Amino acid sequence: MNPEYPCIVQRDFTILLEMGLPRSEYARSQLQVYAELVKSPSAFHTYHITPLSLWNAAALGWSAEDIQNSLQSTSRWDIPLDLLKDIEQLVSRYGKLTLSRARVEDVQATSEEMEKGTVDSYTVGGHLILTADTPALLKELLIKQELKQLGLHRTGEVSASVPPENRGLLKQELIRLGYPVVDTAGYLEGNQLRFSLGQGQAKLQLRDYQVEAADAFEGADGLGGSGVLVLPCGAGKTVIGMAVMDRLQCEVLILTSNTTSVRQWIGELKQKTDIPVDSIGEYSGQKKEVRPITVATYQILTHRRSKDGEFEHMKLLSERKWGLIVYDEVHLLPAPVFRATADIQATRRLGLTATLVREDGCERDVFSLIGPKRYDMPWKELEQQGWIAQVDCVELRLPMTAELLERSMRAEGRQQYRIAAENPAKLEAVHSLMQRHSGLPTLIIGQYLDQLRTLARELDVPLITGSMSQTERVRWFDAFRKGTIRTLLVSKVANFAVDLPDAAVAIEVSGSFGSRQEEAQRLGRILRPKSGENKAYFYALVTENSKETDFAARRQLFLIEQGYEYAVHRFNAAEVMGSADDEAAEGGKKREA
Repeated sequence: MNPEYPCIVQRDFTILLEMGLPRSEYARSQLQVYAELVKSPSAFHTYHITPLSLWNAAALGWSAEDIQNSLQSTSRWDIPLDLLKDIEQLVSRYGKLTLSRARVEDVQATSEEMEKGTVDSYTVGGHLILTADTPALLKELLIKQELKQLGLHRTGEVSASVPPENRGLLKQELIRLGYPVVDTAGYLEGNQLRFSLGQGQAKLQLRDYQVEAADAFEGADGLGGSGVLVLPCGAGKTVIGMAVMDRLQCEVLILTSNTTSVRQWIGELKQKTDIPVDSIGEYSGQKKEVRPITVATYQILTHRRSKDGEFEHMKLLSERKWGLIVYDEVHLLPAPVFRATADIQATRRLGLTATLVREDGCERDVFSLIGPKRYDMPWKELEQQGWIAQVDCVELRLPMTAELLERSMRAEGRQQYRIAAENPAKLEAVHSLMQRHSGLPTLIIGQYLDQLRTLARELDVPLITGSMSQTERVRWFDAFRKGTIRTLLVSKVANFAVDLPDAAVAIEVSGSFGSRQEEAQRLGRILRPKSGENKAYFYALVTENSKETDFAARRQLFLIEQGYEYAVHRFNAAEVMGSADDEAAEGGKKREA
């Protein structure tokens, strides 16, 4: 027993991490590589090891021995031997199956074996080859009806062929069966496009971690070409995407979350590369330009005239001979695009995101169809290097009036949550926080339009919602960037891909229930480096003793895993008007992150 070691590792793949011990932070930095945070009360955090978390670690280069040593270096008691064996067995599955292109010798070997009667007469010419590490594994897979339907046919003792058009579907099905595939079948080169990073003699200077991320996508052996790069908001994921494009020198389709993001990408491409302006196209609700570099929204790809109609614009994925498809904010990838992505596995695929957390449980589809995690930069590491702002996080709890409490008790389910989320007391709290941070660029972010309209009216600040025209949104965002206005009220449209580098305060008045993804993205709006002390402030306004309190705890999980702490305070206008440092010194309870 090592009483100073912070982890209690249990047989059911659960790990309890005791906070406040000398090795707690080290243990957390290790666990976030191969385990998922489930709960985060202040004393003990609960992590869970899953097959996918282990396979992502394996894709980053971690072996079963590395993970076992990591656990043993932080565990208070001896780790159950059965658990160590299970970890070894699960990690070993990454690499048991490899997908490659059929070679001449594969066809010849098949002919020889057909004469012996060991394979059928199926022709492998032009097919892909799935290779297993043992004959027993291949035999186990070949009896699966769902794999037979994809055209999987034996070609040798440890190999089978599959039609290239089923490349993505095969990988999806195999990961569902518990066997991730290492895909080395290669990619189409795509149409060439010659360009450079930078304008004229001024070359774009990449930060060290941006070079590392591009290297990780390329692969140590140069055989990379699919995968996800995970970095915080404000870390320059767009620049990393352009660095990958520069290495490939090909035509590129970039998919992102909204028209604002489309135009931000186009602006960055025009500013940071010498790609001719007429080679860059926007494909959105407003424009339909297909150019060598085309930037489109997920929404336009998934648009259809009726519920049962066709996705009219999905043809964009095969409109040109793309050499690379960039999936910006890949955690938002809609299900129909997943299905289309299964058909274009011969095209290189780059996923960019601040978090791989998905609330729909489709993380395995990202792994199999876009690719595994290739690079993961911890948020706090970038903060320590000064590349993103240091953020003080506060959960401000507000009471309910007797009348509001009675309404809540009579309501059910989601309505209870909404009553708490729209607590009128939040108006006073917002007003106090705005006064406290007077002069700092401030975003007020919420879920419910009625609540936001009330705040806009009472505070006399502009409100941006999904119904606002793109032109008007751009006008308000530009005014905020220039400092003409210092406060913006924004609905969910500002959750993703809105570049407001000077924003230093974010006040969250309501959110999408327990969405970890949304909380991370909202905090990301204020992460750009700041002049002076490089500091920003994030406030989550929560009605105490309500459903909102429980959802808030879940919302904060991802950020807590990244090392952020939420100071928890009961709202007091006088206290809010004081300094953040004074509040912390007065003993505000902290929810460890």
